[in-house]
Amino acid sequence: MPLVSTGELITAATAEGHALAAFNVITLEHAEATAAGAEEAGAPAVLQVSENAVTFHGGNVLAVAAAAAAVARASSAPLSLHLDHVVSVGLLHAAHEAGFSSVMFDASKMTYEENVGATAEAVRWGRQRGIWVEAELGRVGGKDGEAPLDAHAPGVRTDPREAAAYVADTGVDALAVAVGSSHAMTERTARLDHALIAELRAAVPVPLVLHGSSGVPDEEIRRAVAAGMVKINVGTALNTAFSGAVREYLDAHPAAVDPRKYLAPGRDAMAATVAHFLRTVG
Repeated sequence: MPLVSTGELITAATAEGHALAAFNVITLEHAEATAAGAEEAGAPAVLQVSENAVTFHGGNVLAVAAAAAAVARASSAPLSLHLDHVVSVGLLHAAHEAGFSSVMFDASKMTYEENVGATAEAVRWGRQRGIWVEAELGRVGGKDGEAPLDAHAPGVRTDPREAAAYVADTGVDALAVAVGSSHAMTERTARLDHALIAELRAAVPVPLVLHGSSGVPDEEIRRAVAAGMVKINVGTALNTAFSGAVREYLDAHPAAVDPRKYLAPGRDAMAATVAHFLRTVG
């Protein structure tokens, strides 16, 4: 079916009282698995490509975006295309031509004042092109190249009053907040601050986004959605499922050289993971 915009999917999820799950796309198999899992669950989803993934593909955002979009259009599930954790303004400005309906502009490492200024400019640019813009306030650590970050350390979590001012000053369409999760967790042991989520929901007039959801147990995700989280980002859980299935196949077939033989079970494992998270959030 035709690509759907992320804004449309977020609006529908909010109206229906559940959340929308977004899945990181690194390879073609990630995109295919997301589409297959969404079809199995009978739910919409977001295919999101991070700046790190674009770098992995030699900086060619058009190629990876075209592949993900082609998979989405061939699917019977409602799917959107999102450009995630964009730091480079050049990549931000490539989003429209590449077909993304939404962007997460990440100025979270800047000072608060610099973050507000850079994000407000990104929002102005997006508004002129009909692109929905997400931003981050607080520190959801764990991204590649970052030092380990204690999600419960003082000053890491998002302050509700600051978040309200930030949304008002930048005009963002959604806000990723730090409430106890962390990127790149391979075990689902994170504990979220549900009281803080409720405070943020009361203070902030735009949808809230949970990054680092791979490390959050199902029940914690359900509680977060009930408290007001609308977009749930999943990445590492797909890679964990994929790598485990590939290792299992190669351990059982050490002479295998045809990548299709081990990529297929890896893709199937990711699809099952996608379907599981979609059922969890909605």
